[in-house]
Amino acid sequence: MQKSFTHKPNNFRQPKKSGWWLRFLILGVLALPILVWNGRREQQSSFEKNPFGYLPQLAMSGGDPYVRALMRTISASESNAKNPYVLLYGGDHFHNFNRHPNVCVKIARGPNRRKCSTAAGRYQFLASTWLEKARKYHPHPHGSTGLSIYSFEPKYQDKVTYKWLKDRRIWDTDIAFLLRQGRVDEVLKMLSGTWTSLGYGIEDNWVTPYLAKIYQQVLAEELSRVQRSGDRDR
Repeated sequence: MQKSFTHKPNNFRQPKKSGWWLRFLILGVLALPILVWNGRREQQSSFEKNPFGYLPQLAMSGGDPYVRALMRTISASESNAKNPYVLLYGGDHFHNFNRHPNVCVKIARGPNRRKCSTAAGRYQFLASTWLEKARKYHPHPHGSTGLSIYSFEPKYQDKVTYKWLKDRRIWDTDIAFLLRQGRVDEVLKMLSGTWTSLGYGIEDNWVTPYLAKIYQQVLAEELSRVQRSGDRDR
């Protein structure tokens, strides 16, 4: 079979290659600084709205607004996250709240390097500390044969910590009274032996220098909550 050939007319021209990709590239280069600028504006706006990270509300209801604000301040440096109640030391998460997770995580740096920590939850309770304080302050222990189990649910993390901070015999002072007098720095120093990121301990972090400001911010929120809801000190 013979092949048929079609002759091109003399005026036939090859189509010009489209320059769309070049135009697209130029537009992309021009738009990049705008996108970067917008991204930085969003980050700056987010920082201006919440410069100290996420400061979530407590899971428990009620209580002295000054002590509640202190609890949120402690967790700002100890467990700065959207859901601090699930944090293990080092940043991993746990998901079983039946009891304290008691997972010993290796410490990577600092004076306790190569040791491990069982710190967990919003207030980074060591397993031994949780057991000791829960025996005193946990409102609903459960178990059988004389062995109590203390739920580590968020509201109980809060309630145990709240009662602990309110116990004048433990601290040999009235923390709520000191806070009402505006002596938050004195309170933070007193608590720094227990929570070592509060500015006078061995594990300061980027939040530590701002704790007094954080306290004032969350205190304003807690006082506003009281005004809205009519809560009173319990």
